[in-house]
Amino acid sequence: MRTLIQRGREGEVAAEPSGQLSDSDLLARHVAGEPDAFGELVRRHRDRLWAVALRTLGDREEAADAVQDALISAFRAAHTFRGQSAVTTWLHRITVNACLDRVRKASSRKTAPVDDPERLDQLMEPHESAEAPAERQDLHRELFAALATLPVEQRAALVLVDMQGYPVAEAADVLDVPVGTVKSRCARGRARLAPLLTHLRGGNSDRSGTGDSPGQEQGQETAGNRTPRTSVPPAAAPRDAETTDPAAAKGGGGHA
Repeated sequence: MRTLIQRGREGEVAAEPSGQLSDSDLLARHVAGEPDAFGELVRRHRDRLWAVALRTLGDREEAADAVQDALISAFRAAHTFRGQSAVTTWLHRITVNACLDRVRKASSRKTAPVDDPERLDQLMEPHESAEAPAERQDLHRELFAALATLPVEQRAALVLVDMQGYPVAEAADVLDVPVGTVKSRCARGRARLAPLLTHLRGGNSDRSGTGDSPGQEQGQETAGNRTPRTSVPPAAAPRDAETTDPAAAKGGGGHA
């Protein structure tokens, strides 16, 4: 699958600019046998898939392997995609499932080793790790250390909703569970995070102007079906955040 990385990076899809082709078009072309179509899908989405995997698993090698497994699954099972959800939702679902599978298969070892500064730094955006104020770096270290204490299902829900900016309904589609289950996992996760993050409130609520605290609602919902956020801050811009890692995309594929 090495060629998938190369094609994904080069973005060579026939003679048309990639911006003129939708994800569905690219997937259909891949199924039809066009050699570069899936590589373009990888190029478009690998950073967001990497961000979800890294924040869910808390380990770069585990995340890279999970993304590779997911892309291989999607590559092989693209013909099963029926268009009942967006291609990006389908890819995220496969990636989250790959992460959950790795956690379940690794019960004999620690699956989220984010308790030392070097590993915590790895979970931050590259530009923040180098340039962000020290207090924001400290905030993210505290946050990721707290996330590592959650059951992986709760962590995955919070990563999608609170960190990646997914509406609850779309996160439910990604996780392939009812909306109520996502809300419940987020609520339980926030409740477990509250005592671990309460001490962060004093230094951040006044500057941010949100007045939020762990486990406390923000006063209004986002996009209608979004559950109220807590002090878990978005580590990337909603949906379009990019956390680039050269090892994140090694292969391709999954099921619709």
